[in-house]
Amino acid sequence: MSNLSFHGGTLVLPDRLLKNGSLQCRDGRIHEIASTAELKLAASEQGGNQTMVDLTGRYLCPGFVDIHVHGGHGADFMDGTLEAVRTACAAHLKHGTTTLYPTTSTGSSDQILCMIDSCKKLMCQTNSGEGSKIGGIHLYGPYFAKDKAGCHSDHECRVPKEEEFARYFETGVIKIATCAAELDGATRFYEAAKQNHCLITCGHSNASWTEMQRAFENGMRHVDHFWCAMSNVSSVRKAHGFPMQGSMLEFVLSESEMSTEVIADGQHLSSELLEFAWKMKTSKRLCLVTDCNRALDMPPGRYRFGPSENGAWFESNGEVGLASPEALASSIRGMDHMVRTMIRTTSAPLHEVIRMASLTPAERVNAASEIGSLEVGKVADLVVLDADFELERVYVNGLEAFHR
Repeated sequence: MSNLSFHGGTLVLPDRLLKNGSLQCRDGRIHEIASTAELKLAASEQGGNQTMVDLTGRYLCPGFVDIHVHGGHGADFMDGTLEAVRTACAAHLKHGTTTLYPTTSTGSSDQILCMIDSCKKLMCQTNSGEGSKIGGIHLYGPYFAKDKAGCHSDHECRVPKEEEFARYFETGVIKIATCAAELDGATRFYEAAKQNHCLITCGHSNASWTEMQRAFENGMRHVDHFWCAMSNVSSVRKAHGFPMQGSMLEFVLSESEMSTEVIADGQHLSSELLEFAWKMKTSKRLCLVTDCNRALDMPPGRYRFGPSENGAWFESNGEVGLASPEALASSIRGMDHMVRTMIRTTSAPLHEVIRMASLTPAERVNAASEIGSLEVGKVADLVVLDADFELERVYVNGLEAFHR
């Protein structure tokens, strides 16, 4: 395997920028990080099979990690075929995501098991750099509150029953597990997810503070796409009356151990909400996610969200998915777009923005020992951004996988 040496650019480290820095990879892992002069000297002394990459005027970042993603380039993971999984992974690699967690939508038990099986097959194959690596499955649908289903098919929303969800956990690849906290059976679901070492999350929910507290006591530590398909004081009041109670929003903001995520596509949330989320939760508890559907890199038009045979219809206008003229239907953008939006519309420093797209999600799913940051010993999954933060190159396991 060829050894890579990057030099002359700005390295985006977890806590700072290293200007005029250099990074050396050996056998698919990060071997050394230093100043350009130091690493150039070391490389010249070693000689041999060294490939030098000039980063002048560019940024070297860790590969992005997406913990909430449904598909891309015409494919949805819920299509349940190996071809669809490959297509979606290949699409997201071109947007800088080197590790992703395919995310289920609402669907039948058979459809969900078929999706898991297809993803598991690709996970067992040697990654050739043709697409994002699969870190595990995000079991997202079907345990949603029907009144918070969003663009998901609400007729497939249901309460969690052990005879069903046990089959999903038995596959051994569920790493993130979502359930609306107020549903009957949620406690047992959370207990099973905890036994399987998952990131436990609440989403598509109208949970009250009390219900969130109970879920927290059972291991829930994350909330999906902040402000989207989640409870607020007004919606909780409609469900429970007076006195008004706290909601998911207040619970997440008040509890330091809770993390959440934002869809920074410029369509779901305004710049002030992105700024607010970062300031309140900080880059150590806020993840960037794409929540991207099959319309990524596709022309405007009508598409299925979820399984191709019976998923809910939505319209892509070229900027975002629309369930109706008044309701959004997830994103059609890749992680590079989310990163640029945060950089250009908030005051978050560059290294913190990159952290939210890499190290923070990796930490939340217990993968940070291997991926998520430029640190010696970690896998050499790397992204090169130009001076305008446009994606230029992607490396997977130390090998170039995409070049614009």
